[in-house]
Amino acid sequence: MKHQVPHALGQEKAKQVAIQALSSYQKKFAEYAPRVDWISDSHANIGFSVKGLKLSGAIEVFADTFALDLDVPFILRPFRGKALAVIEEEIRSWISKAE
Repeated sequence: MKHQVPHALGQEKAKQVAIQALSSYQKKFAEYAPRVDWISDSHANIGFSVKGLKLSGAIEVFADTFALDLDVPFILRPFRGKALAVIEEEIRSWISKAE
């Protein structure tokens, strides 16, 4: 299930916001070894490690929304919501700065 973060930035500005937000996330939470791999202009694979387990997911950038998806091992399912909330908070912060 994808988690949606709406915005009114348009495609190009939204991608710049995503790049900045994810870069900030990588620095802020370096202890979790976050990684971001852009595979197209609108899609990035993301991942990080928690308690020795690797989590992966993706972010898709659309003209009016960011779609986040996070695959979490069963044992860490209780943390999925927290992880998405942290990512969403960072993106919303950058959306506010861009508006």
